[in-house]
Amino acid sequence: MSLFQPLPDYQVSSRKKTLDLSQPHIMGILNVTPDSFSDGGQFNAVDKAVVHCERMINEGATIIDIGGESTRPNADTVATGDELQRVVPVVRAIRQQLGDDVWLSVDTSSPAVMQAAFDVGADIWNDVRALKREGAAAMAAALDIPVMLMHMRGEPATMNGLAHYDDVVEEVSAELMTSVKEVTSLGVKREKIIIDPGFGFAKNYEHHCALLKQLESFKEIGLPMMFGISRKRFLAEVLGKSGAPSMLTTQAKERDSAGTAAGIFALQQGASVIRVHNVAMMRQAVSLWQQLSDYSHH
Repeated sequence: MSLFQPLPDYQVSSRKKTLDLSQPHIMGILNVTPDSFSDGGQFNAVDKAVVHCERMINEGATIIDIGGESTRPNADTVATGDELQRVVPVVRAIRQQLGDDVWLSVDTSSPAVMQAAFDVGADIWNDVRALKREGAAAMAAALDIPVMLMHMRGEPATMNGLAHYDDVVEEVSAELMTSVKEVTSLGVKREKIIIDPGFGFAKNYEHHCALLKQLESFKEIGLPMMFGISRKRFLAEVLGKSGAPSMLTTQAKERDSAGTAAGIFALQQGASVIRVHNVAMMRQAVSLWQQLSDYSHH
């Protein structure tokens, strides 16, 4: 496999915009939850969120993913009203202050939250539960926006007990295809779907290694792919096995170099969208990959 294969030629459209997924895109994470595992409570005020968003755009993010419900293992579920209060004012403020060019994604499983966010300017629905909540697929079809369908088993509170696979790559792929079939049967257009293998959800260290080495096999599904591993426990496990004493225990923020490397491995296997906390670091790596990629096609 060449290190610099061009990304598959996909695009998705929302409102009057088109996102060219034959080029890499960095999706910056904007948590507006008080309890997110990596930057909990830091950006929950609207003005702080806008400032952080603007910084990520300046650093090279083309998509901002706004989430009002933590989905880390054993996270409490959030009442819809709370999620609405966290997410909607932020989407509205970003649109008003930073314009229409940036793509705004909302990381939610709630159709009510997505509709309210769409009404104030959101473009993409990023759902860890793959539109399985009641009314979600119908809402996605009605809004006619791109949707990111993630692979998970169970709920964040139960997923770690469901991490049993005979062949993780084959099973995750089959389960994603089932999700695609389910939502398209409920009216979501296939050309609006982006798949996400769900790193960190119902998977252990071995599963992550297998998926990251064989990510290219997900190209067979025939849909664009989003990859998100930023600051997740798997990276802590990798660093813990590195032999460097300073890495035996790491804070979430100290895992960004490993996460950036993983992002490049994903990119060279066909993932178009890399979802990260540290946009600047990922942008540097993507720029190198992209320029070498362009150079090798001269």
